Amino acid sequence: MRRPAPFALTTAGGVSTLFLMNLRNCLLLAAGLALFASVAASRAAERGKSIELINGKDLTGWKLVGRGSNEWTYGRAAMAADRPSRLKITGSGTELISTNKTVNLSSEAVFGDCVVEVEFLVGKATPGNSSDSNSGVKMMDIYEIQIFDSYGAAKLSKTDCGAVYSENVPLVNACKPPGEWQKMVIDFRAPRFGADGLKTANAKFVKVTLNGQVVQENVEIAHGTNVGRNAKEHPTGSIYLQGDHGAVAFRSIKVTPLN
Repeated sequence: MRRPAPFALTTAGGVSTLFLMNLRNCLLLAAGLALFASVAASRAAERGKSIELINGKDLTGWKLVGRGSNEWTYGRAAMAADRPSRLKITGSGTELISTNKTVNLSSEAVFGDCVVEVEFLVGKATPGNSSDSNSGVKMMDIYEIQIFDSYGAAKLSKTDCGAVYSENVPLVNACKPPGEWQKMVIDFRAPRFGADGLKTANAKFVKVTLNGQVVQENVEIAHGTNVGRNAKEHPTGSIYLQGDHGAVAFRSIKVTPLN
């Protein structure tokens, strides 16, 4: 009796079983590759996807930091004419406002390398009072870029608007007059750590612009700034808004993760 050729099994329709098995495997491989490509594309999109941290209605996504009562609210902000160091609420709106000093805010979401775009408004600084019109954005809760009414200042310091607070003077005075909305863009790189947990590279402000002008560029920070100087560093961390000094309003805080 003649033996059939090896693997020459056929179905009732005469199609080779081996052919069907190979076809199935090819289809499974194609599906797997398509899924892999989809996941990779999705992750790439997430890396470049911007996240707005202000929702225009409440403090969902934020943790309160510090003592005292929470005075943050939403509305439309303007400088108070009778007391220009303060802000007033002129009506309903989606701007996050503190009309006087209050608690600080720290985002529940954490980030590594990222670009943060901040739209803010402060009142007029009071000579001799460093708390008025004073706020800041702290990357990872500890690396601060200063917000302050520095409009018209001829000589800048490490505490003026756009400074790496207490560490690096702004390159130029790019401040608008108090009571006007301003925009700061912070391009930040997180510190790097090896498998042993030891730091291999410092945090860096790649570029910071204020109202379109470069105020910081390629500034490495070996530690936290000011009160965060001795804080432990991490590969990711929160975005922190300072509220415990003076009045400030934020119209947008948009974060674009880079990794």
